[in-house]
Amino acid sequence: MSTSHDLLWSIGELAERAGATVKTVRFYSDQGLLAEAARSSGGHRRYGPPALERLRLIRSLRTLDLPLPEIRRILEDEGAAGRALESAVDSRLREFGNELKVLRWREAALQLVRDCPPPQRAGRLMLLSALSTPPSTAPLARFWRTWLPPRMPRPTTAAFLEVAVPQPPDEPDPSQVLAFARLHAMTTASCPDGRQPQPEVHRAAGARGAALLYTGLIEAFELAAPHLRSAHDPHPGESLDAYVAAYASAYRSRDTREFRRLLAARLSVEPRLDRYWDLTAIVLTPPGSRPQPTPGSTDDWLRAALRLDNAEAA
Repeated sequence: MSTSHDLLWSIGELAERAGATVKTVRFYSDQGLLAEAARSSGGHRRYGPPALERLRLIRSLRTLDLPLPEIRRILEDEGAAGRALESAVDSRLREFGNELKVLRWREAALQLVRDCPPPQRAGRLMLLSALSTPPSTAPLARFWRTWLPPRMPRPTTAAFLEVAVPQPPDEPDPSQVLAFARLHAMTTASCPDGRQPQPEVHRAAGARGAALLYTGLIEAFELAAPHLRSAHDPHPGESLDAYVAAYASAYRSRDTREFRRLLAARLSVEPRLDRYWDLTAIVLTPPGSRPQPTPGSTDDWLRAALRLDNAEAA
C-alpha cells in the first residue's frame, strides 16, 4: 500500500516538527535509526508520522545519556516498552552511582585537607594521594591473607575477609576518609620484623584447626554483635559458649573449666591489632552514631566475658 504524499515530510519539515536540526535528523538516518518512508522524484528523503514518533523517542533516550548502541537495542526491542530500556536505564544508574561515589570521596578528601591545621596539610595530602577514588579494599584483603594461617580453605578465608575488611561508604564523612587512608597506610607498611603479628594460638592450630577456629569465631561474633549494638556489658552466654567452642574444636579439646582458664591466659598475651579495628569502626560508623561492632571490638567483648565467667567460677 502506498503512503499518501500529504503525510510525508521533507527532512527539514520533520526536523521542525520534532524541534531538532536537519543535521540531527540526517545523522540518525545515516546511522540506520530513522527510516525514511519514500524518496521524492528528485531523490530527497521523505518521512512519515512513524518517523516523527521514533525521532522523539530517540531524542528522549539521548537526554538519559544513553549511547547509540543502547538506543539501537531499545528501538529493536519495541521501543520504550521493551526490556532493553529497563536494562539500559539500570546500567546507567549504576554508572551514575559510581560517578557520584567518586565525587563524594573527592569532596570529603578536599574538606579533610581544607579543615586540618596548615602544618598538617602536606602530610594529609601524602596520605590521601596513596588512595584510589573511591578507595580499593584490595590492600586490606592482601594484608589479611598474609596474616591468616597458611593453607586455610578458601571459603573460610573469604568468610573472614567479608567481616574483617570494611567497605568504603558511598557518602563518606571526612573522618571516614581519614580513617580509611590510615588503614591503607597501616596495611601496606612493612612490619618491623618482616612478619605479621599473627597470634600464636591461631598459628599453632594448623590449617585444619584454623579453618574450624575462624568459622567458629565468625559465628560467635555474629551472636555477640547485638549485645555490642545494645551496649550490654560483657556476660557469659550463648556467644561466649560459641567463642570457647571455636578454640576447643581447633585444638581438639573440650570446653571445660580448665580449658577456659588456659584460654583466657593465652589470649591475654597475644599480639593485638587494636589500631586496625579502631579505624575500621570509624569507617563503618556514620558520624554521631553508636560505633558499629567489628571483629576486634567483638573479640574484646567476648574476652571480657570469658574473664568474668572464670572469675565467677572461681
